[in-house]
Amino acid sequence: MKFAACVVIPIYNHQDAIGATVAHLAVHDLPLFVVDDGSDEPTQQVLAALAQQYAGQLTLLRLPVNGGKGAAVMAGLRAARRAGFTHALQIDADGQHDATDVPRFIEAAQAEPGAVILGRPVYDESVPKARLYGRYLTHVWVWIETLSLTIRDSMCGFRLYPLALVCELIDRVQLPTRMDFDIEILVRLYWRRAAFRSIPTRVTYAADGVSHFDVLWDNVRISRSHTRLVFGMLWRLPVLLAHKVMPRRGVLADAGNDQSDPRAQDAQDAQTDKHDTTQQDWWRVAERGSHLGMSLLALSCKLFGRRFTALWLHPIVAYFLLTGRAAREASSNYFRHLSQAAPHGDTPRPGWLSAYRHMLAFAQSGFDKLAAWSGRVNNADVKFEDPTAFQALTASGKGALVIGAHLGNLEMTRALAAQGAYAKVTAVVYTEHARRFNSVLASANSEFARHLLEVRDFGPETAMLMQERVDNGELLVIVGDRVPAHETGRTVEAQFLGSTAPFAQGPYVLAHALGCPVYLFFCLKEQDGYRLYFEPFAERIELPRRERAQHLAAWAQRYAVRLEHYCRKAPYQWFNFFDFWASPKRGANGRT
Repeated sequence: MKFAACVVIPIYNHQDAIGATVAHLAVHDLPLFVVDDGSDEPTQQVLAALAQQYAGQLTLLRLPVNGGKGAAVMAGLRAARRAGFTHALQIDADGQHDATDVPRFIEAAQAEPGAVILGRPVYDESVPKARLYGRYLTHVWVWIETLSLTIRDSMCGFRLYPLALVCELIDRVQLPTRMDFDIEILVRLYWRRAAFRSIPTRVTYAADGVSHFDVLWDNVRISRSHTRLVFGMLWRLPVLLAHKVMPRRGVLADAGNDQSDPRAQDAQDAQTDKHDTTQQDWWRVAERGSHLGMSLLALSCKLFGRRFTALWLHPIVAYFLLTGRAAREASSNYFRHLSQAAPHGDTPRPGWLSAYRHMLAFAQSGFDKLAAWSGRVNNADVKFEDPTAFQALTASGKGALVIGAHLGNLEMTRALAAQGAYAKVTAVVYTEHARRFNSVLASANSEFARHLLEVRDFGPETAMLMQERVDNGELLVIVGDRVPAHETGRTVEAQFLGSTAPFAQGPYVLAHALGCPVYLFFCLKEQDGYRLYFEPFAERIELPRRERAQHLAAWAQRYAVRLEHYCRKAPYQWFNFFDFWASPKRGANGRT
């Protein structure tokens, strides 16, 4: 059957939000099934107007009485199946979900039509903390009920179902009709050997948003559902264990047709995480670790000191090693490139041990950042390999652009600069993917955010913002080893560790616009503390219009050569846990 997708939107009294939600979805040219779950008269009027406005694209269904979110979703899925669609994208009506991610869900379903595509929420500061932490309890129960960590988030209302599989389930099994529906249907689909894929997606909570989650009764229903599912898991235990070595459904199958993807579950899970962490959308990867856990480590550091608190890093890293297949795969991929580029060198072998040491170095780096911002690292702990270039620059009073990398610990110098140990340093960064960790650092030192500028791309507009700081003698620190955090960002290819990899053009475009000196900077952890490597890169970067592409490629290649040098020097300290060598979905000029 030819792939045909639509959108199912359950709604109950969201008359203020539904118009914007439909407008954001309509641009994707997918048929919309809006299911009115017994809403009030004002909502009915809004829905009637939308049905007229989007006639031919929007189908309005109405349930006579409020039956619950699950009832509305099931009604929409059945209607979509009867209309001849093969897949349905479920999305909430309240506008919390990022509708710009719809094409990513559709692409994932087209690549693997038999899989359930789940949204993995990436929250900002608007999320209610009680709701955020409460979700973890459900996650743990779902992992127990499935004997698997495959379903990363079972409560996100942004998901795409293969209709044959899901309609077969809802027609044969009595599923709950309220808020517990989203959880139970996924567990039961897993029991039926459905394949799952996860896509990180942003979720926001409007200050005036309307929530129909009943704190008392919906939690009672969810608890009752988990009780039922745990007993169901125990009853199915032998079968579930057998399924561990059997392939899961991964191709488009009609009702009753038990075709299976030929890959085993481990390969399925690996593909899940690879999809999540492609090079072009590293910034969408959900930040792992809770704000509470990070804050507890900060408190332990304050009360018991660095040495005692550092012991907790080992079990924490072990947990993330076991549950972070994407990070393990990315680490192994990096070490494979490193060993192939230097086959006779003393480089780590890809595997569990190297991945553990890699992740542990990353955790220790974060821990050291916290210690530095807390004032527990002083100038004596950080030394220059050769201070000549840095001293000459600071003595001149001039500003400069400094290009670093996710290698070692750039944050160390910025923390010391805030304490007056070094020159004025401003980090130009993209921080949305690490909001929780940055908020912990900010709580450790009020100066953290003072010299932190968040940008989304490097271009003429950014250069105007930066020029004043350079003129005031500040050092602007950016990183050159990640592609821009937007699809519109431009990249250039360079040879890195024996293979072609995309690098951002932004640092060199910015340097050209600023017309200032450019330096490279790396801060590596060594036995006697941190060592700073500060070296001249260019007195000025020129990008002639006719030869712009060639000059950009040459500067990117020069940077890649130096980055490779320091990766060899400290192989466990390059912290890019995604497929760095994957090509972004952009053309040669950087456009999609």
